[in-house]
Amino acid sequence: MIAIRADGLSKKYRISAGNQVYDTLRDLLTDGFRNLLGRNGVRGGPNTIWALRDVSFEIPKGQIVGIIGRNGAGKSTLLKILSRIVEPTEGRAEIHGRVGSLIEVGTGFHPELTGGENIYLNGAILGMKKREIDRKFDEIVAFAEIDRFIDTPVKRYSSGMHVRLAFAVAAHLEPEILLVDEVLAVGDVAFQRKSLGKMSSVAQEGRTVLFVSHNMSAIQNLCTRGILIRQGQLVFDGTAEQVVTEYLQELAQPAESPFGGNPDRKGDGSFRFTASRVLDENGRESGYLVAGRPASFEFTYEDRIEARRADVRFTLFNHFGTAVANFSMDLMGYIPEGLRPRGKFICRVPNLPLPLGEYRGGIATYVGGRLTDLVPNAVLFRVESSTFFPTGRTTRPQHGACLVEHHWQHEPEATLGAEDVGAR
Repeated sequence: MIAIRADGLSKKYRISAGNQVYDTLRDLLTDGFRNLLGRNGVRGGPNTIWALRDVSFEIPKGQIVGIIGRNGAGKSTLLKILSRIVEPTEGRAEIHGRVGSLIEVGTGFHPELTGGENIYLNGAILGMKKREIDRKFDEIVAFAEIDRFIDTPVKRYSSGMHVRLAFAVAAHLEPEILLVDEVLAVGDVAFQRKSLGKMSSVAQEGRTVLFVSHNMSAIQNLCTRGILIRQGQLVFDGTAEQVVTEYLQELAQPAESPFGGNPDRKGDGSFRFTASRVLDENGRESGYLVAGRPASFEFTYEDRIEARRADVRFTLFNHFGTAVANFSMDLMGYIPEGLRPRGKFICRVPNLPLPLGEYRGGIATYVGGRLTDLVPNAVLFRVESSTFFPTGRTTRPQHGACLVEHHWQHEPEATLGAEDVGAR
């Protein structure tokens, strides 16, 4: 039995010259009127962007499917269409079953109502009767861990509390289809682990789950099938392991310019990076490093605001997309002095603790607590050999994220004396 069928789903947004997305009826009518008269003497409509383009697939009942792709690929747009939050421009989607969705923090909550009142409101939206919600109420509150605040208006909730309650409602009010976006990343690690366990149990009960995430380990552990979306188009559909492999190979491809035209780049750009280099133990630029030997990562910057202080953070990810090491000025208590309009930061690692494999590094900088630049794939390199352990051997990433210096000791059992034997 089919739970979801997408047939040629496409979604087009209109954007102005200033790249503002028009979603309201008033804006569309106003823009259409301007186009009719002609703007600046030129007839024609505004620019358009296709967030989704001709996406088709079928998902059987009870299947758990991971939706993956880069930022801006169209994953969230797909879930919003399936949740009936937005209408497709072209194509159609068939949904066979009651849908519970967790798309954005606080979606579906009324800010003036309490947490408890919003549980009943969401249940009513899902078509549940009051006695059904009564039966699940205590379980939802306990799962969300907000019993002390259940009578507090949700407008006073933190983002983490929003997520916990929203997920608890979506997962416990027995939807036949559960749609979950990356919002789980807002919760703490313990709640993420509990949520993944709940989604697994939901799937085992025969309900359908669509899960959007950048956590490749979660996709592989939770999903039986994966769908890869690139620039609004479905480009790969297979087992979760196959799709994750395809996606990671895509990420591993060096961008023509990771510091220019990178769709995953974020920040206001006032203090930004312009280039990067990976340096081996001899200070030579290289795409190959040795575990257990020194390595350096160099980042050239451009300061457009004459910042007095900048906090730089560098994170390494393995080929599963899991963060394996974080290097931060704040963690080390380092405050750079003498910032100039242009310069470079160098992160030196005296003893590279990484197993053999491929790695990518993301670099971010904050000025005054504000994110000014984040480049996800600023560096790409491979660890191919090791001097970390005395044997020269090392593990693979699937056996551990980092290499740890350790020592073994053996203590033989004490020799038993004659009196001990006699006592027995």
